[in-house]
Amino acid sequence: MAFDAYSRYYDLLYRDKDYAAEAQYVAGALRRHAPQAKRLLELGCGTGGHAEHLARAGYAVDGFDVSDTMLARAAARRATLPPEVAARLSFGRGDARSLRVGKAFDAVISLFHVMNYQTTDADLRAAFATAAAHLRPRGVFLYDFWFGPAVVAQRPELRVRRLEDEAVRVTRIAEPVLHEAQCVVDVNYDVFVEDKSSGHVAQVRETHSMRYLFLAELAELRGAAFVERATHAWLTQEAPGTGAWSAFQIVERV
Repeated sequence: MAFDAYSRYYDLLYRDKDYAAEAQYVAGALRRHAPQAKRLLELGCGTGGHAEHLARAGYAVDGFDVSDTMLARAAARRATLPPEVAARLSFGRGDARSLRVGKAFDAVISLFHVMNYQTTDADLRAAFATAAAHLRPRGVFLYDFWFGPAVVAQRPELRVRRLEDEAVRVTRIAEPVLHEAQCVVDVNYDVFVEDKSSGHVAQVRETHSMRYLFLAELAELRGAAFVERATHAWLTQEAPGTGAWSAFQIVERV
């Protein structure tokens, strides 16, 4: 399962990710497009970073993920929060393509490119169906995604990240392979984790297949259950363009 092998180091690898600012951006979109929203379903909650800050903003968030180790870290995060914040959070195991919890929510969110992990048309249709199944009429689905024109214009490239804390030193090499016919990038990760106390180095290898998306195909794949309300470059109110890979879309349940 993607991320399972190095989920222990996930928060270190993404410690510079501003979850608070991203959650504030999502909350702003909710205030504009679903001002009465209180209860949220999150598809692909990871270690709970976005959910925590949305709960701090007053939303109740039910987060689901396919990774048990990610969920364990989310539960550990919840245990450190003030009781009134923790009470607005729950986490459970579930796949964005098949989850059915038998409850209706005011909004569904899916962040950090969870939708790009749905690499086939069937996967994407199933994820949209999951969102639709959990929304009341006029509820909204908010998600970010790799914006196809930007990926094509910029092209994936090899990247190296080096981070450390008091216990470990982590080097992650991301080597992408572009499959243009499928609009998929296979991101091959080599992660080297050095235990500072012993000097032992563990290596983890994983491949994350990510599908970049175009607006016309999103309109077709989400089907008649949704209508588009807004599409922006991530963390802005501007139209997406070729300068940045990440885009953000808000669609409304019909």
